Amino acid sequence: MPRPLLTFSVLASAALLLAGCATASGTPVPSSTNTIPIDNCGVEVPVAAPPQRVIAIKSTSTEMLLALGLGDRIVGTAFQDGPIPAKWAAAASGIPVLADKVPSQEVVLNANPDFIYAGWESNFSADGAGTRSELANLGIRTYVSPSACKEAAYQPKRLTFDDIDQEINQIAAIFHVDDASLLAEQHAVLAAIRKDTRGLSALWFSSGSDIPYVGAGIGPPQLILDTVGLRNIAADVKDTWASYNWESVIAANPNVIVLVDASWSTAEKKIGVLEGNPATAKLDAVKNHRYLIIPFASSEAGVSTVDAAADLSAQLKALNLG
Repeated sequence: MPRPLLTFSVLASAALLLAGCATASGTPVPSSTNTIPIDNCGVEVPVAAPPQRVIAIKSTSTEMLLALGLGDRIVGTAFQDGPIPAKWAAAASGIPVLADKVPSQEVVLNANPDFIYAGWESNFSADGAGTRSELANLGIRTYVSPSACKEAAYQPKRLTFDDIDQEINQIAAIFHVDDASLLAEQHAVLAAIRKDTRGLSALWFSSGSDIPYVGAGIGPPQLILDTVGLRNIAADVKDTWASYNWESVIAANPNVIVLVDASWSTAEKKIGVLEGNPATAKLDAVKNHRYLIIPFASSEAGVSTVDAAADLSAQLKALNLG
């Protein structure tokens, strides 16, 4: 069974109180408290010494480090899903891009990291960055965003913002920095979102044409839709994302459609799929162009999830729903 994961945060908070001062994100906290390994997808991550040379694989990892003021520790990024949000762009300038997709182990080792932070478990493989055990034998600690853990014992039953807070806690613990200001910022954005109360339904359309790949019932898409006040038509599918079918979409006739905008599957391409299919072209949302758009990088769990929810909420309010 997974061990408790918030222990370090409690210890670190106590240490800050004893120090009698408030610190901002990126500010060191006393290293004497950093002794309890974190159980991450079944792999223990030691926290005794803060990493100094980090590779971030996937946008969610890069954004988390930047949000915690740790951009100066990043020696390379890989598999980025889109542009860095404007508020972190300056801090990200000059960071080397190691690979467009998952970096090879040779590329990883050439960067001489002591820590690799990945968005997906699959980023760690023999033909990718290396397995977690191989990297550990080389003295390189690894961490996967907990929302992406695939083993049932570690996968959130249904993602919440508490789970994202916990990831912030854990990364702050590993790097020995304070997360208070980042958490306060996240909670303020979340508190300002006014949930729609009209009982509107939505399709979260990630990709696909013959078979739609959609946001299902336990991951970031469900969390964002719940926060905005939209009923996910695929909520009964117990997965983060899943293959679906157009027959079910047509039967549900969602009020709005969320389009994930990625360079390899743009929102415009998805609109073409919907409007080019005689069956889906008859959907009310398609006929009335009731589309909400979210960047792919913001559709995965991380520090941009709350901003994505706020943005979708604003888009929903701006739609003319008749």
